Amino acid sequence: MTAVEAALTVRGLTKRYRGVTALDDCTFTLPAGGVAALVGANGAGKSTLMSIVSGMLEATAGDYRVGGRVVLLAQDKPLYRDFRVADMLDFGRHTNRVWDRPRALAWLERFDIPLDRRCGKLSGGQQAQVALAVALGACPSLLLLDEPLANLDPVARKAVTGELLGEVAETGMTVLLSTHVVAELAGVGDHLLLLAHGRNILDGDAEDLLAQHLRLTGPRADRPPVEGEVVHESHTGRQSTFTVRTLLGAATPLEAPGWTGHPVTLEDIVLAYLKTSLGEAVR
Repeated sequence: MTAVEAALTVRGLTKRYRGVTALDDCTFTLPAGGVAALVGANGAGKSTLMSIVSGMLEATAGDYRVGGRVVLLAQDKPLYRDFRVADMLDFGRHTNRVWDRPRALAWLERFDIPLDRRCGKLSGGQQAQVALAVALGACPSLLLLDEPLANLDPVARKAVTGELLGEVAETGMTVLLSTHVVAELAGVGDHLLLLAHGRNILDGDAEDLLAQHLRLTGPRADRPPVEGEVVHESHTGRQSTFTVRTLLGAATPLEAPGWTGHPVTLEDIVLAYLKTSLGEAVR
């Protein structure tokens, strides 16, 4: 992948706070023009990574390169409670070198957000829409979303992610979306970046990852009946279950008697890697 095709290139990025390592030698390349899901448990380093890439925080070591304008929208939604929605758009115009008011207005109109309402009088979901409108009005090449949709209900989150996909298709913008709602990644993320203990333990195209992983269930065994990396395993007295990463993936033929293979979802993959990284006891 060339630099032109990359929205973000990170090499050895590390951040330490008085002996605590929040980000540890993180290295990856994020392709341009899509939605990437940034997933990890609390304390995995997601917010630290976004803060460094946005220029809000200085790294201890390593470097990164972005392919254009970066805008970060954090979960706390930086809005002034006494400002009307229209005032927030004016604020966006004065604080950004590039500003597209029609684009910001169009986002607000999609979700029926009144311009004359004070931000403090809006619901949490409406405040999220205002913050998104200001972020989009700044015309980012790379939009970093650090859990800004956490207080939206599932229907609203689906509507917002659908509209973001439209923005990506129309403008070529890249979105890096930090989320805990792994089940809702299906059909949204083009790319998956999984952090654990400050390191990226999985990074790749979502469809490729789905094709490479499968779950195998069969009689009690120390190893699965196919070649590949065992991501996670669990055992009972008579049965074993393995999540395996193999180049052949779900298409791998199973010739061992008693074994069955099952395709996995992105949620299955994420949970398997996280369970292993967190040291879940194998039974």
